[in-house]
Formats: sequence, structure tokens, C-alpha cells
Amino acid sequence: MESRELRYFVAVAEELHFGRAAERLGIAQPPLSRTIAQLERRLGVTLLERTSRKVTLTGAGAVLLTEGRAILGALAAVERRTRDAAASRPALVLSAKAGASGELLAKLLDAYAAEPDAVPVDLLLCESQPQLPLHDGRADVALLHQPFDSTAELDTEVLRTEGQVAILPAAHPLAGRSHVRLAEVSELPDLPMARWPGPGGTYPEGPGAEVRNQTQLFQLIALGRTTVVMPESSRADLREGLVAVPVPDAPSVTTVIAWPPHSRSLALAALVRVATRL
Repeated sequence: MESRELRYFVAVAEELHFGRAAERLGIAQPPLSRTIAQLERRLGVTLLERTSRKVTLTGAGAVLLTEGRAILGALAAVERRTRDAAASRPALVLSAKAGASGELLAKLLDAYAAEPDAVPVDLLLCESQPQLPLHDGRADVALLHQPFDSTAELDTEVLRTEGQVAILPAAHPLAGRSHVRLAEVSELPDLPMARWPGPGGTYPEGPGAEVRNQTQLFQLIALGRTTVVMPESSRADLREGLVAVPVPDAPSVTTVIAWPPHSRSLALAALVRVATRL
């Protein structure tokens, strides 16, 4: 099995759409389809169920997706760390969702930089799914938020748990309340809940605005087009014209620091120790 075949399969398995996968890979769709068919023949299994309307993973395909991500991630990590070693510049890459946990991230970076054996930390800020760079080798460590981000196949340490708030336009009738129920926010006819893309890049069905990042989200809320329930710490990033109202019955959000289980980096271990100490 070639790494190119694995890369092609993982792209299709994550997108669940041959056209989007081909666009992501920068190739035409016919050679992508041929490569997947050849891989299935060589393995003697069906990896993907295809109909005219959708693509789904089989049980065998799910196994290959899990293993393939780990293999590609390990290869990418080896390449990056080898280049870093040749340049005499060891470094860590930390993945985080853009606009999330800004205060915690700043404290973590400052505290780690004060350590005697600290190495440079490069930031990879993602619009969504900051766990994916851990699987494909672009990052060594990530700040994730459960239950929104998947921690499957990763080692983690819990950093904090917090409640959630509804972000509303300041002029909205609920904005002056001391708290609201989750059902109240979820069923506002004039402010449907914002929709985030799933693992395949597709949005769930619903009337709410499609959003990809926090800047876009907050602008749409200020314009009275949507609303969202977010971790309490998002208060620190609110722009003018927005308010945060506690939602006591919303699920708690747990922030964790996560890394691939195969990592043996001493620098990463030191960063995790600092994070859990904060």
C-alpha cells in the first residue's frame, strides 16, 4: 500500500464526497476514483458504499480511516521533525480553534516560555476541528473542547470545565435576563442557531446561518441573523453590541490538552505538565 493511496482514501473518507475530496487533493476526480477502486481490489474488501446520492464508509473503511490517519500523521511528523533537527531548530506546533480559549492559550504560552528547557511553540489556528492536525502530523499538541471536538485516538489531560452562555444581540428581549434555558435559545424563531461544518465539511440541516469562524459568527449575531451557545470563557472576546446570558442547563464544556499517543517528545511532555499546573 502506498502513502499516496492512503492519502487519497482518507480524503474521500473524511469528505464522503469524491468531488470535494478531489478538489481538496488538487487532482481530477476520475484518477481519484480509479485509485480507490484499485485499493479495494488489492485489499479484497469494499471500503466505501457508493450511491448516486451519497458515499458512506463500510466497517472495513472505518478501520482503514483510523489506521490511515495514524500512518499519515506519523509520516508527516517524521518529515517535519527531521527538517527541524537538520535546521537545529526543535519546535512544537500547537493547534487551537481560532478565537477560542484565548486567555488560557496566552497563559499557557507565557508559562511554558519561562521554563528553562522550553522550545519555540508555533501556533496553528483552525477555523474548526483543531484535532485534525494531530492526525495528519501538522501539529504535536492541541487545545480541544469536549463535547464539540473529538478526542478519539488521542491522549488527553483535562485543563478546566465551564458552563455555557447564549450570545445574543444586545437589543434582543432575552439579552436582559439573568439566565435562559437551552430550549428557549434553541427555539427562537427570529434567531435560529448557527450551524458549524461537520467532519466532512458539510453542514447539518436547519435554518441557522452557516458559519466557519468566530469573527463571522459574532458579526452575524450582531446583525440579528443567528445565535449560538458557547463556553463561558467566550465572554472575553465579545464585540460591542453583543451580550452573553448564562444557560445553566446547557452541557458543561471541558477544555483538554491533547496529543497523539505515539509521541515521545520531551518538549511536549513539559508543555503538558505546564498546562495541567496552570
